[in-house]
Amino acid sequence: MISITNLTYYIGGRALYENANMFIKPKDKIGLIGLNGRGKSTLLKLINGEFKADSGSISKSNDCSIGFLNQDLLSYQTDDAIVTVAMGAFKDAVDTQRQIETILHKLETEYSDDLVNKLTKLQEKFEHLDGYSMQAKAEEILEGIGFTTADLHRALKEFSGGWRMRVMLAKLLLEKPSLLMLDEPTNHLDLPSIEWVENYLRNYEGAVIIVSHDRVFLDNVITKTVEVTQEQLISYEGNYSFYQEEKELRQEIQQNAYENQQQKIRQTERFIERFRAKATKSKQVQSRVKSLERMDKVDEVVDDTAAVNFKFKFNQQPGRFITTLNHVSKSYGSLEILKDTSIAIERGDKIALIGANGKGKSTLLRIISGEEPVEGERILGFNVIKAFYAQHQLEALHADNEILDELKQAGSGKSEQELRNVLGCFLFSDEDVFKKIKVLSGGEKSRVALAKTLISEANFLLLDEPTNHLDFISENILIQALQQYQGSFVVVSHNRHFVSQIANKIWYIEDKQIKAYPGTYDEYEYWKKKNEVNATVVKPEPKPKVEKKIEDKGRANPSIENKLKSLEKELRKVEEQLEKLEIQKKQVEEKMAAPEIYSDFEKLHSIQQEFKAVEVMLSDATSKWEQLATSIDELASH
Repeated sequence: MISITNLTYYIGGRALYENANMFIKPKDKIGLIGLNGRGKSTLLKLINGEFKADSGSISKSNDCSIGFLNQDLLSYQTDDAIVTVAMGAFKDAVDTQRQIETILHKLETEYSDDLVNKLTKLQEKFEHLDGYSMQAKAEEILEGIGFTTADLHRALKEFSGGWRMRVMLAKLLLEKPSLLMLDEPTNHLDLPSIEWVENYLRNYEGAVIIVSHDRVFLDNVITKTVEVTQEQLISYEGNYSFYQEEKELRQEIQQNAYENQQQKIRQTERFIERFRAKATKSKQVQSRVKSLERMDKVDEVVDDTAAVNFKFKFNQQPGRFITTLNHVSKSYGSLEILKDTSIAIERGDKIALIGANGKGKSTLLRIISGEEPVEGERILGFNVIKAFYAQHQLEALHADNEILDELKQAGSGKSEQELRNVLGCFLFSDEDVFKKIKVLSGGEKSRVALAKTLISEANFLLLDEPTNHLDFISENILIQALQQYQGSFVVVSHNRHFVSQIANKIWYIEDKQIKAYPGTYDEYEYWKKKNEVNATVVKPEPKPKVEKKIEDKGRANPSIENKLKSLEKELRKVEEQLEKLEIQKKQVEEKMAAPEIYSDFEKLHSIQQEFKAVEVMLSDATSKWEQLATSIDELASH
């Protein structure tokens, strides 16, 4: 469908690509990965025709259409309702609808057979274009990515940049181009929307290229990984997890080959040096010199990983409770965010605050920090020193400062060498520390702001979407820093891998209440799925009541008789539930036995989770049956 051959592209004398090659097939699901600044977004713009290659070619089949979602669309505004903007995907149908409306308007005042014939043809065309269902399709996708029904007829310009980006994503999904190119689509999506998009893209009929630093999203969608590294495009036939394993194996082989070659080169150079002056060895010397010149050099493996070796410390230990919220309520006009809810953060809590946008996560973070007025009681604990990181704080960086000076002015009292060590952890080494803030990319500014937050010696951190704009290495640095951090923190994030690595408690907002799960994200996900499966188990239909004459068999105590009847009724219900669960377990086992399932990691994982949940419910129901049966036997013996 698209062939990239010997692509070379320079920016200011620096090669982003040098004779790079890549092929995109019609149903490929590709994840384009690499460090920030390596040219991922540039490649998408080259494919889209916005940039022109210095040499090489990008050839496309005649029937190839491209839809491109990029950060430039954030600035697009219009008075049109978002459902109208999304329906722009059906250009022919929308144009036909307008013509129909024009003719209907004319027919109100000037009826003619010619107009009626035109109307009939246009209506037939509109039906052929599936125009009668386009609004329903647009509404379905918009609601799938997080808009409420009430939002659909609001003007696009009323929404923030992130929400406008969602509308443009919906429009692209409705257009169904041959190749869908998405540049960091999850940056502006909450978790339910991310999961909806994952499911949509997995079943998308065309090809997809995704630039993303969300490794769980990539694992759940892509079937091929292309890494941008050393001016080349290196392909791996699998998802991100496969890429990690395969790259490690390739690097091990490459490093061994490099070391063997270097040893051979050293031996050859020693031979040349030793016998260069001997006439009897001149032929052998010349032969070895030529062999060195002809040798295809194996590159040494460049380690893209980074480890944090700086301990983030603070001098004051807080008391047991960091912050306590008692009977807190928060509203914006008629919009209620929280209502009479109470919760406490204890020393050592590492909390991830997750859930859909619009539930009040960032508001809650500001309430905890004391920046947001609130009804109810907010108590800051003893000796608590807090630091708050949010995206808007990037604007608070001093543009004319050098990076090192920016950290010096943070007031941590650390020496220049200590600050250099911190900056080294955040990938600013050597002369990089003298770069001015104003020349940094968004990701680099994020790293500076995070470094400032972490050197503040705060014992309580509040972090709002800290992984936005961070590449995999920078995200890994932040994970290590937070794992080593001895204080407490609350993090708002939709990045599932990040949350799974750093949190020991999960918070979410439901029915205007702050709710807590006392465990890791993986444990929370298992618990949630178990509850969802439990909710889908079909409850037995109530049987019609049949009046029975109870024969008196000499039981002296009527209360025992009544209790026995109640227990026997409950036992029958549990037996029915057990039958249904046994059937459900068998159905899941049949799914797991299907050979094709083992080629689809995501489906296999999902079915395994379903199987575990059914087993747990089956075990619980069996235990309950045994308890009831024992109780009935004991009562019957009286």
